[in-house]
Amino acid sequence: QVQLVESGGGLVQSGGSLRLSCAASGSIFIFRTDVMGWYRQAPGKQRELVAAMTGSGSTNYADSVKGRFTISSDNAKRTVYLQMNSLKPEDTAMYYCNAQLGRAASWGQGTQVTVSS
Repeated sequence: QVQLVESGGGLVQSGGSLRLSCAASGSIFIFRTDVMGWYRQAPGKQRELVAAMTGSGSTNYADSVKGRFTISSDNAKRTVYLQMNSLKPEDTAMYYCNAQLGRAASWGQGTQVTVSS
């Protein structure tokens, strides 16, 4: 089971950008069925999927972030990124990295993103 460490969160004005990073302690995307994803949870709301990427390279985005967020990876660095552009106040949340590698699932500790209006 890999350990995940997120970074890159912070306070940004509406319309701004941030790039989140998720560093894994072990190899990622060994199998085509492996999945790395970003979730977020705002106060009083359920955790929701923001973006995910599989070992085959396919990606999936929540409708609310399509066209604004991009998930990518650097397998050599064992890192997954979430580029967030045109941020809105409703994007404010704790963002978590998730790994589903083989039969194991892992979560990071989260990084806070706050978008001011």
